[in-house]
Amino acid sequence: MLRIQKLREAKGLSQSALARIALMHAATVGQIESRYIGRPYQSQLDKLAVALEFAGDTEDLLKEVDADEGL
Repeated sequence: MLRIQKLREAKGLSQSALARIALMHAATVGQIESRYIGRPYQSQLDKLAVALEFAGDTEDLLKEVDADEGL
């Protein structure tokens, strides 16, 4: 599981809800989470980080985390 998905789920957001907040397409969020888009644009990561209130390095959103691991 990618950190972005874990953060989204921890906030109780669907992919569609996150996409609305980040002003992007829900399909794009799904493609990023499923790794279909191997290297998202920096602007996409920036929007997602703001929407998720993530203050860390935006590259960390794409890191693999354990489902049981803390954020």
